[in-house]
Amino acid sequence: MVSLARTIRSMRRVGLREWWRQMQYIGDAKSGRFVGQDQFGNRYFENLNAEEEIPGRHRWVDYAQHDYNATQVPAEWHSWISHIRKDPPTEDRVVQNLSPPWKTPWVENLTGTRGAFRTYNTTKPKYEAWQPKSAPRGESAP
Repeated sequence: MVSLARTIRSMRRVGLREWWRQMQYIGDAKSGRFVGQDQFGNRYFENLNAEEEIPGRHRWVDYAQHDYNATQVPAEWHSWISHIRKDPPTEDRVVQNLSPPWKTPWVENLTGTRGAFRTYNTTKPKYEAWQPKSAPRGESAP
């Protein structure tokens, strides 16, 4: 449960419009330091004040799209959000120099959308599905 003092403090820090947006999207009023932005437009934040945030919930992402899911977070930002890496990708030299030239750009999982992969078959089926033949109702039998 969010305390009233924390909610008012957050409202004053981020502004009324951003506070309302946060309440609609994540159901919590958060304010913190802007850490960076990825290629999808997702914004990442961190608040290290132990009095305001629950430990383990002090890093969060503000998704750019309304219909969001976890696959929209690239791997380097996922490692920071999950506390695998201490520094965010914008400040970590290892992550910045780690990207090899053969690495493909990150693409979200499109399962359940129009862009999902669908298999298709180019061979003729070995059997035909049975189609029942029924006479229309209401006609008298001869």
